[in-house]
Amino acid sequence: MVNQIFIRLGIPGVSQPQRALVLVLVIAAIGTSLAAEHIAPFENQWNSSHGDGGRDVLHALVNEGSLVAMVLLLPLIASLVPWESAWPTTLPLWADAAIAIVLLDLGITLAHFASHRVSFLWRFHAVHHSVRRMYGFNGLLKHPVHQFFEVSAGALPWLLLGIPLDVAAVASFAVLIQLQLQHSNVEMRVGPLAYVWAVAPVHRHHHLASQTDGDVNFGLFLTLWDVLLGTARFGSSEHIKAGAIGLAGIEDYPNAYLAQLAEPFRTQA
Repeated sequence: MVNQIFIRLGIPGVSQPQRALVLVLVIAAIGTSLAAEHIAPFENQWNSSHGDGGRDVLHALVNEGSLVAMVLLLPLIASLVPWESAWPTTLPLWADAAIAIVLLDLGITLAHFASHRVSFLWRFHAVHHSVRRMYGFNGLLKHPVHQFFEVSAGALPWLLLGIPLDVAAVASFAVLIQLQLQHSNVEMRVGPLAYVWAVAPVHRHHHLASQTDGDVNFGLFLTLWDVLLGTARFGSSEHIKAGAIGLAGIEDYPNAYLAQLAEPFRTQA
């Protein structure tokens, strides 16, 4: 059904094998992440369901589906930009992808930072912070409105510069991998890389159930933006275990999928 939609839209440069490959890679990445969490868990209690399994699968399907759709729709959207592509054409794919990731990361980090300071945005972002455990699916747990806001902020430079589809696909797949790594319940030892790379030991600080202690480490890929914003926090996250994360002072946030979608429209939280 999805394939037929893309065919009827006439989106250039996207073949059926490419669409199938994207789906296979997404499933493989999520499966590998979940397996690693059971082989080498950071917190055993976070591997047990908190009545959130089905809800998290729905969030993942909707949000990853929208990300994949955005990548596949890029040629169509880019055709609306009234100037020629300014994207570098002589660099290898890995270098193009690195540039794309840095640009995307800056936009998403600023959108994330704003979401903790603008009450209207926070109402939608609070869905992501309502989790009671950290594991790979948490990175995919977002209100669709906030997902659209963050992705738009990150992808705007891509559209303005005319990013090639293959570069966008590689960078977007890197986003999926990074979201898994950043919220993973795997016991990670990354050493000095933690001062550069915003993986789980760094990002766990951000999910602390505290409006002050958790107001740190907003970056998706890089810690650089937090250093510049003055919101970087480094150091051990070994103390961030079961019961330490969630929404500060809010014990009754909805747990069901549809209730979470409705909550931002119901409350001024």
